[in-house]
Amino acid sequence: MILIKNAVLIDEYMEQKEDILIEGKNIKYIGKNKIDRFVEETGNTDDIKIIDAQGKYLLPSFIDMHFHLRNPGLEYKQTYKEANDACIKGGYTKVVAMANTLPVADSADVINTVAENMKNLPLEVIQIASVTKNLQGKELVDFEELLKYTKLFSDDGKNVDNPEILREALIKSKELGFTILDHDEPETDMVRRNIEILRKTEGNLHFCHISKKESMQLIIKAKAEGLNATVEVTPHHLFSYNLDYRVNPPIASKEDVGFLIQSIKNGHVDVIGTDHAPHTDEDKANGAPGIINIETSYAMIRKVFKENEIPMKILSKLMSNNPSRMTGKDNHIKEGNEANLVILSDDKWNIDKSQFVTRSRNTPYDGWEVVGKVQYTIAKGEIVYDNARA
Repeated sequence: MILIKNAVLIDEYMEQKEDILIEGKNIKYIGKNKIDRFVEETGNTDDIKIIDAQGKYLLPSFIDMHFHLRNPGLEYKQTYKEANDACIKGGYTKVVAMANTLPVADSADVINTVAENMKNLPLEVIQIASVTKNLQGKELVDFEELLKYTKLFSDDGKNVDNPEILREALIKSKELGFTILDHDEPETDMVRRNIEILRKTEGNLHFCHISKKESMQLIIKAKAEGLNATVEVTPHHLFSYNLDYRVNPPIASKEDVGFLIQSIKNGHVDVIGTDHAPHTDEDKANGAPGIINIETSYAMIRKVFKENEIPMKILSKLMSNNPSRMTGKDNHIKEGNEANLVILSDDKWNIDKSQFVTRSRNTPYDGWEVVGKVQYTIAKGEIVYDNARA
């Protein structure tokens, strides 16, 4: 058992200082009096690990809706084990892995390969499937067959350029009850086009890594119309502006960043997804777009939120609770729920890319100050990361 004392428990619905007891994989009790009574009645104190979390926060662990696992086929950028270690260090216990693997995740075989390689690691990976075969944008995958494994589909890294192909996919998404995660490039033009297709099909569309004010305005309007649209922003598109570092979409202007932050405050943003995309130095030098930030995501977001007076409840909603809904499982802090939790501080520190646990180092933020550290990550009732021992 694990007893966490004196933490401030936070999710989208609650914020209270309380003790919490974990037994097996689940949250057994919340509340000092109940826990004390349980311990007194059982008389079993030897098996309880106590964590004093005075001055720290306890949240549901993070879930990343936009993660590039790089496996199978691209292990030279990041291995399965490195992905696991980076995620739990960053406070993540579940990620949605994009389909741009080698081979592309457009078949059950690839999805099963990922599951087999991750089965003994604490990180839960939801391997999504591509929308089109081999990411070619020409022929739809067999949605009915792949729905046995996933309810999320994306050609992320590429647009679905053919509007008729996207139209057919969105019709299927409505009929079969799945969601398409949408890559838009150039961003605003494709967002505008895809909203029009969404309007006509009434499908389910999630807009990935939105960076521009105009794009967000279009999505806010679409959501107000009642279209089945959700929207994601990333740490790097909130943390910096006018930065010359190649990512898709590009890091935008100060005005764009300000509007994204205001959109979070106004409740228009659904998810903060990392778009963690490991590359080698050689790949980056050759123009590969992408940034590595799963280990620093919380600290980047916490700094932005503190500077803009956005409460931790909203951070939990966007980084944990909403992603949990989208992946089909309740992760709120309540008795009986699986204990997937993260203990966080507000410590200030400077990013040091040499300390990343993955082999890739593609970040422009080396040396930048951030706020907030992951102290513990707990997955299914087990402590899988302890900062003091890292």
